[in-house]
Amino acid sequence: MSGSVPGPPGGPQSMWSEDNVAERVRLEREARKWSTATLAERMSDAGFPINQSAIWRIESAEPRRRINLDEAIGFAQVFGIDLDNLLGPPQLAMHERAVQLIDDVRTSYRAIRAANDQLAAAQQALETYIDAHPEIEDEVGEAVSQVIAEELVTPGPFSGPPLVHFGHPPNTDEEDDGPTSPSGE
Repeated sequence: MSGSVPGPPGGPQSMWSEDNVAERVRLEREARKWSTATLAERMSDAGFPINQSAIWRIESAEPRRRINLDEAIGFAQVFGIDLDNLLGPPQLAMHERAVQLIDDVRTSYRAIRAANDQLAAAQQALETYIDAHPEIEDEVGEAVSQVIAEELVTPGPFSGPPLVHFGHPPNTDEEDDGPTSPSGE
């Protein structure tokens, strides 16, 4: 494994990092009341040979000894936990379900981002087509509005007015007079 994966400059560090694994190895070993020698023996028995001093250097040395992928897999196997759980923040160690739910959020967020990218590409392609065929702009706008309205019939977490607009923005003669009073006047 590589070292800690930094986030954006000035931003948060990755939630899954080598430092987390090192701390988790120590916490899991101590929770079982195993010595570093016992853990090294169990790792070797599981097919992931590592010596006692290497475990100490992973847990305690400054700088810590790096952990390779085989060792991380071995630690997860010996401790009987998922690799994702081993990689996650030590504070969540006893909350495996929370780690799973966080991963579900990440997966869902990535799906939303992919869908947004796909929507933007489709929207751009349609706008390019309308630019080449301006005579159908109104009909396309109505069709898109109807498609979106049909999708909104099925309630979901994002039901509400459409967040996209195809073609040119509608002409409105109304001026924004600023905020209205609480009574709507």
